[in-house]
Amino acid sequence: MISIYKQYWELFLVFFKIGAFTFGGGYAMVPLIRNEVVEKKKWLDGDAFMDMLAVAQSMPGPIALNTSLFVGNKRLGFKGSLFSGLGIILPSFLVILLIAFFFTQFKDNPIVERIFKGIRPAVVALIAAPLLGLGKSAGITAKKLWIPLAVALAVWLAGLSPVYVVLAAILLGIVQFAYLKRKMKG
Repeated sequence: MISIYKQYWELFLVFFKIGAFTFGGGYAMVPLIRNEVVEKKKWLDGDAFMDMLAVAQSMPGPIALNTSLFVGNKRLGFKGSLFSGLGIILPSFLVILLIAFFFTQFKDNPIVERIFKGIRPAVVALIAAPLLGLGKSAGITAKKLWIPLAVALAVWLAGLSPVYVVLAAILLGIVQFAYLKRKMKG
C-alpha cells in the first residue's frame, strides 16, 4: 500500500503536470484531468467525473481549479484538495510571475504582439476540441447539438444574458424531472 505522503505527492504531481503542460485555460485542461483521473489513475469512474464536472462548472472560480479541488477532496479529503489545488495553480502562478517580471521589457514589441495575435485561434481550437469530446461523453449527439449552438448564438448575437439561460435550464430540468417522475409512477 502506498503511504499517505506518497498519495499526496502523487495527487500534487498529477495536477502540477496538467497545469504546466496545458494551454488554453480551464476547459482545455478538463479532458486531461479526465484522462488522468478516470482512465489512468482510476480515482473516479466516468459518471462520477461528469457529475463532479457539472458541479465544478456551476461553482464560482476557474473550472480547472474547482475540478482539481473536487478530485483531491474525493481522493484524500481536505488535505487532498489542498495538494491538488496547489498542483494545478502553481505552474500558472510561476509563469505569470516570470511574465510580469520580463514582459514589461517586451510588451510594446511588434513581434511579441503578432505572436499573441497568432496564438488566439489556436487557443480557440484548444478549447473547442475538448468541449466536443465532453459533449459526446455527456450524451450530446449531433441531433442535440443545436441546443448549445442556439444558446451560444443567442448569448453572442442577441445579447441574451447567460444568467437567463442558466435559469431557464434549471426550470426546464425541474419540469422534465417532475414529468419523468410522474410518468414512472403512473
